[in-house]
Amino acid sequence: MSTAISPTAYNYKVVRQFAIMTVVWGILGMGLGVFIASQLVWPELNFGLPWTSFGRLRPLHTNLVIFAFGGCALFATSYYVVQRTCQTRLISDSLAAFTFWGWQAVIVGAIITLPLGYTTTKEYAELEWPLAILLAIVWVTYGLVFFGTITKRKTKHIYVGNWFYGAFIVVTAMLHIVNHASLPVSFFKSYSAYSGATDAMIQWWYGHNAVGFFLTTGFLGMMYYFVPKQAERPIYSYRLSIVHFWALITLYIWAGPHHLHYTALPDWAQSLGMAMSIILLAPSWGGMINGMMTLSGAWHKLRTDPILRFLVVSLAFYGMSTFEGPMMAIKTVNSLSHYTDWTIGHVHAGALGWVAMISIGAIYHMIPKLFGRAQMHSVGLINAHFWLATIGTVLYIASMWVNGITQGLMWRAINDDGTLTYSFVEALQASHPGYIVRALGGAFFASGMFLMAYNVWRTVRASNPAEAEAAAQIAVVGAH
Repeated sequence: MSTAISPTAYNYKVVRQFAIMTVVWGILGMGLGVFIASQLVWPELNFGLPWTSFGRLRPLHTNLVIFAFGGCALFATSYYVVQRTCQTRLISDSLAAFTFWGWQAVIVGAIITLPLGYTTTKEYAELEWPLAILLAIVWVTYGLVFFGTITKRKTKHIYVGNWFYGAFIVVTAMLHIVNHASLPVSFFKSYSAYSGATDAMIQWWYGHNAVGFFLTTGFLGMMYYFVPKQAERPIYSYRLSIVHFWALITLYIWAGPHHLHYTALPDWAQSLGMAMSIILLAPSWGGMINGMMTLSGAWHKLRTDPILRFLVVSLAFYGMSTFEGPMMAIKTVNSLSHYTDWTIGHVHAGALGWVAMISIGAIYHMIPKLFGRAQMHSVGLINAHFWLATIGTVLYIASMWVNGITQGLMWRAINDDGTLTYSFVEALQASHPGYIVRALGGAFFASGMFLMAYNVWRTVRASNPAEAEAAAQIAVVGAH
C-alpha cells in the first residue's frame, strides 16, 4: 500500500503537536513549582520584585501544570482515542489546528498577564476576561471537533473512554462560562457578576469540578483506553465502567461546598457538600478497581514495562487521593486540615501521583505510534523517570501531611486561660523542614521530566511520521 495519506487516515499531526507541548509545558510548569516551593524555604528567591513574588508566580504554576501540561495531554489523548475508537478522521483538520494554536495562545497570555498581577483572584480561574473569552471559544471549538468526530464514526458503539472525554468537555465549558461571568471595567480588570457567599459558592462549584471534571473525568477517559492497550488485556468490567461513569458525573458536581466549611455559606449547603463528597468515594474507587483489575493475568508485565508501571501506579495514587478527599470533606476532619499544608499534599497526591503519572504513561505509549517507531528511544530512561516521579511524589505528599497536621494542631492549641499556645510564626518555623523536603520531592519529579524530554527528542529525531500515517491508514482500511 502507498504511504500517501488518504482522507480516511487519522489526523496525527495535531496529536503530535499537543503531545510534544505536553512535555514542554510539563517542564516549565513543574520547574516553576520547584522554584516557588524553594521560595518558601529561602524567601530571598522572591528577589524583592513584584512579578517574581510567590503570590504572582503560584497562580502561574497552577495554570501551567493544570491547563498547559494537563490540558495538552487531554487534547492529545482525546484526539488520538476518538479517532482510533471511532475508526474515522477528526471531522475538521482546520478546527483541530485552531484548538492547538488557540490553546497555546491562552497559555502564553497567562505567562504574560499573571506575573504582571492581572488576575480575577479566583482559584484556577485567574485569567482576566479577554483570555477567558478566548479560552471559551477554543473550548467550544474543541467540543465541535470531538463530538463531530463521534457523529461520523464508522463503529456502531461509542467506547466508554469517549463518554468520559465527552462529559469532561461539556462540563468544563459550563463551569468556565458560568464562573467567569463578569463585568469588565478595563481591558485587564473585571468584577465578578456574583457577590458575597454566592460568589464563593459558584467559585468552588467551579474550583472543585475543575478537579472533578478537568483533572479526573478527562483523565479517566485516558485510563480506560491506555491501561487496557498497554496491558494488552480487555477492561476488567465494561458494565462497571458504565456504572462508574454515570455515578461519577452525577455525584461530583455536588461536592464543591466542602471547600467552604465553617464559612458564611449556609450550614445546609456545607452539609450537603460533605455528604456528597463521602458518597463520591464509591464511584471513584469503582473506577480505580476497574483499572487495577484489568491487569488480571498481566501483573508480571510490570517487571519489564515501565510505561505500564506509570499507568498502574497512577491508579494507586488516584485511589489514595479519592479516599483522602472524602475524609477531608468531613467537617470534624476539615476543622483540623483546612488552610493547612495537608490540603496542598492532597492536591499533589492527585496532581503528581494521578494526573501527571497517567499523562506521562499515555504520552510514552503514543509517541512511538505517532512518529512511526517500534518503541521509545530508551526503556532505561523511562524506568529512571518512573522512580524519580514516584520518589518525588512520596516525598512531596508525606512532607505536606506532616506539615499540615502539625499546623492544624498548633493553631488550635490553647492555654488554660484561653490564649493561643503558639504564635503563627512558631507554626511557620515548625513547617520549615517540611518545606525543604517538599522542594526536594518536587525537584525529583521535575528532573524526571527532563529525562522524558530527552527520550522523546531522541525518538522523534529518528522518526518517520509518514510511516505512522500509513499505518493509521492501513488500520482504518483494514477495519472495513
